[in-house]
Amino acid sequence: MELTTHTAPHATIIRVQAARIDAPVALDFKEEMRTLTHAGKGRFILDLAQVEFIDSSGLGAVVAAMKQLRPHQSLELAELQPIVAKVFRLTRMDTVFTIHDSADIAGDENRE
Repeated sequence: MELTTHTAPHATIIRVQAARIDAPVALDFKEEMRTLTHAGKGRFILDLAQVEFIDSSGLGAVVAAMKQLRPHQSLELAELQPIVAKVFRLTRMDTVFTIHDSADIAGDENRE
């Protein structure tokens, strides 16, 4: 699972460089997220623009990434593809996460 980061003015953007977050990659995703968020602070925006499919294991890994954050850190999502957005709506996770249309615009916004 390849994740890349970009520092925006008001957040760190983490881009998922994969078409799927599913059972075979969920553990790697969670560990990579732990490494990236442990070193940073503040807001993290998970850019899911390239993710075309997410299953329950992938959804669980995203939730686990949020739960492992330290105080004063937050995880937001951006650029969900229609099928991925549907999974978040059906599981009501869209009420747990802040979801943005654009990761770059969200990273430029000051939400403090």
